[in-house]
Amino acid sequence: MGDGPASGLPGEARPPACSTWPAAWEMEKAAGFPAVGGSYPQKNAEILSSQYGINLFLAGLLLTFAWAVHAVGISKSHLLSYLITLMLIQLLWMLWYLCRSCTQRRLIRDKDTHAGARWLKCGITLFAVITLILDSFKIGYYIDFSNCLSPTEGIFPVTHAVHTILQVYFLWCHAKDVIQSFKTLERFGVIHSVFTNLLLWTNGVLAESKHQLNEHKERLITLGFGNITIVLDDHAPQCNCTTTTLCSIFSQGIYYLYPFNIEYHILASTMLYVLWKNVGRKVEHHQQNKTRFKFHGITVGMIFGLIVLTSTIAIVVVYLIQIGGSKIKSELALTMFYLHAIFVLALMCTAGIVALLIYRLEDRSLDNSKNPARKLDAELLVGTAAGSWLLSWGSILAIICAQAHPKYTWYNLPYSVLVIIEKYIQNLFIIESIHREQEKVNDDIKTLRIVTISRGSTLSLTPLYKEIYNGRATCDTGEVPCLFKGSICGRDNDGAGVAKEETSQDNTSVMHAASDFSFYSRNSVTNNKRRILKNIAAFLFLCNLSLWIPPAFGCRPEYDNGLEEIVFGFEPWIIVVNLAMPFSIFYRMHSAASLFEVNCKT
Repeated sequence: MGDGPASGLPGEARPPACSTWPAAWEMEKAAGFPAVGGSYPQKNAEILSSQYGINLFLAGLLLTFAWAVHAVGISKSHLLSYLITLMLIQLLWMLWYLCRSCTQRRLIRDKDTHAGARWLKCGITLFAVITLILDSFKIGYYIDFSNCLSPTEGIFPVTHAVHTILQVYFLWCHAKDVIQSFKTLERFGVIHSVFTNLLLWTNGVLAESKHQLNEHKERLITLGFGNITIVLDDHAPQCNCTTTTLCSIFSQGIYYLYPFNIEYHILASTMLYVLWKNVGRKVEHHQQNKTRFKFHGITVGMIFGLIVLTSTIAIVVVYLIQIGGSKIKSELALTMFYLHAIFVLALMCTAGIVALLIYRLEDRSLDNSKNPARKLDAELLVGTAAGSWLLSWGSILAIICAQAHPKYTWYNLPYSVLVIIEKYIQNLFIIESIHREQEKVNDDIKTLRIVTISRGSTLSLTPLYKEIYNGRATCDTGEVPCLFKGSICGRDNDGAGVAKEETSQDNTSVMHAASDFSFYSRNSVTNNKRRILKNIAAFLFLCNLSLWIPPAFGCRPEYDNGLEEIVFGFEPWIIVVNLAMPFSIFYRMHSAASLFEVNCKT
């Protein structure tokens, strides 16, 4: 009989011996038990930083709203001062991060290969260049009206230009970083950058919306809606311009450049959000196949897409010229827009359905590995689609409930229904495409091709077999490997084996030829499917760019047909449009970017 702790009852809890404590702790860790102080500080830092960013954004959003409604004591200089302060803090953080990265250049850092794709960096660079042109216009505008503008309106574009240059450089160099040091501090720095860009995006959306609203109020008179009170909500400076011609160029050019500035800030915020999600993340080290865009094989999709793009640009030009000229011209412009949009949306729905049917006929697994960039893409597609869905359902309800219907408003019904269906189908296609694993050629098929090409003695296949299977099987004993089920395996031990191999060569040649024909027939079907999918992706890519152009440059029938204002009231409907339209515009650009990636992966 034992005594003391050594003779404890079965099932009785006993502390582990000191000598076995490290091993027991490692076993607990391996079994999934959380270590004391393990991931909890990191999770707390993530929660704290996210709450800091949300409060930062809400304070700026409230300040923006107060300026927009002419709140007492709130001027534009207060809003710009707040934004300038946020940009300066972000500039200091980015400089600190860049300096620390330069001093640790020799260290090997983890990278998220899915984040910060090259085409995405090129896109944000293009928008940033146009944003710099916008900043130069704002500087020129301030110089011409310097007598009655606050200094903050001159400081803001200069600070914004420096902020844009440094941020684009930062994203080019460090968008793929997986930060593993100073994690708490870096989380606050990155989330500060995310919400700074969101506030700059909000400021751009508000400025453009106010300009569109003023033009919309003037157009309503020509459509016969005289019962709507026309009160221009303008923040124009109360002084004369020193150079009238330049002032006109700057003031008009600013609003045509705002769409690019808006896209720049929303893209920057999404890339920075992925960087924030990657802080402290454990990355699985595996090689990613590089995907490159090729024009080969997508001629049909590109031709049809370019036709849609060219016709859309022509429709937008005619629409902007005709709308507001007279009641007849305005109705013709609206009818023309609706008919063109219905045709394009119907084609996009058809293309999306064909792509989904092809996917249903394929038997390929989905990649469900953890990927913050891919998860964010899917969430943005569904979330931003809700903006245009809201507008479409509002238009459908207005058509049903309105007592009088001008002729052109009936085209709004199929247009609104197709907008809902098209985005639903397109979201399914894109999300499934970015989750599908890339097709790989089976090793057995590779080996079969080599057997078919060689047509000689199977002994000559031994080096090729070793090369394909990376040395996992040896042929030192003279074995000829089994290349596929039912294949003939022999040994080169004596002359009888060779004679047997020679006598069976005719039979194996017939079997190889049959298998080779089967392989090429399957390969031909697969290539045809891939070619159709690539053409569909290219076509939808150009169509989404085409549908981004009208609302981004002022072609917005939700404003101009006037039916929704009668049913819902002028102010409520305008608020809905101003809230939902930016998400609808961003959806088209984000869909185009996602379809570009789908085309490269297919």
